[in-house]
Amino acid sequence: MNRIKPNTLVVPGQCLCHANENITAGDGTYTQGDFIYSSLTGFVDFKEDNKETIVEVSKGFGRSVVPTVGSIVTAKITNIRRRFAKCAIFCVEDIVLQEPFRGIIRKEDVRLKDRDKVELYKCFRPGDIILARVTSLGTMHSYNLSTVEEELGVVSATSEAGCEMVITSWSEMMCTKTFVKEPRKVAKVVPQNFTAKNFSKLQQEFNT
Repeated sequence: MNRIKPNTLVVPGQCLCHANENITAGDGTYTQGDFIYSSLTGFVDFKEDNKETIVEVSKGFGRSVVPTVGSIVTAKITNIRRRFAKCAIFCVEDIVLQEPFRGIIRKEDVRLKDRDKVELYKCFRPGDIILARVTSLGTMHSYNLSTVEEELGVVSATSEAGCEMVITSWSEMMCTKTFVKEPRKVAKVVPQNFTAKNFSKLQQEFNT
């Protein structure tokens, strides 16, 4: 994969670049296999130290920004219940928060169609990183969120085997180690490291 650009906003578990003798993981990152990943939500920086490059991810501008109705947020799923999923909001639009806000996604706010048939455990799992829209201020200082739009939903996930997952359809992701597929409400977004050719191929597969 190509190295991600400096100052790019990333989320936990997102792949940043190849790891080798000249590129090492710094603060806010970790190495797994041959790649370096982000361990938090923040902005990427590549620092040159003699002949070595250190990859770091740092948090952004603080908690002076609060979610507002209609804004897009980045959140991490923390708990799944029968009627709703709890999450922690880490970003409002492109601004990273120093401390997360609490969010709730009700089962009727997950998908646009067949809302009464939604099973939350087949849409999200604890640890998933999602994009969602703020619909209202809920109770107990939490925010009600929605992922009914096609562009919203899971953008990064870890499998039950503990490995990174890749998109196989807009309702499934696959473990990169075991190749086992798991259900998700996947966001229709284009990862930065996709080439136009690869994305065209994925579109053809999803439309079959």
